[in-house]
Amino acid sequence: QVQLVESGGGLVQPGGSLRLSCAASGRTFSSYSMGWFRQAPGKEREIVAAISRSGGSTYYADSVKDRFTISRDNAKNTLYLQMNSLKPDDTAVYYCAAQVRNSAYMLSRRFEYDSWGQGTQVTVSS
Repeated sequence: QVQLVESGGGLVQPGGSLRLSCAASGRTFSSYSMGWFRQAPGKEREIVAAISRSGGSTYYADSVKDRFTISRDNAKNTLYLQMNSLKPDDTAVYYCAAQVRNSAYMLSRRFEYDSWGQGTQVTVSS
């Protein structure tokens, strides 16, 4: 079992930046692949980015590629999402999630994630 708590969301203008954090506890952090997902009102939850246990493999949705960067600090049991050049379409609740599977193929699959945080709101608006 792992507990996940997101932080760092807020209101930002288009073109601005935010850095989200996800603090994990309850199990060895490095035993999990980690992902960031987001869900806008009326839309399904979608993958944003994911990272393997060691950080050697990453996945990015096409919509955020070259703007967002996922990283992790296993010593601090923390997952990060650096978001630059934010757009109004990035507005959503952002969730972090943990996956016990050790498979690069599963990184982008929402239904393969086992534990979820409560989410943090990101609003991009003028």
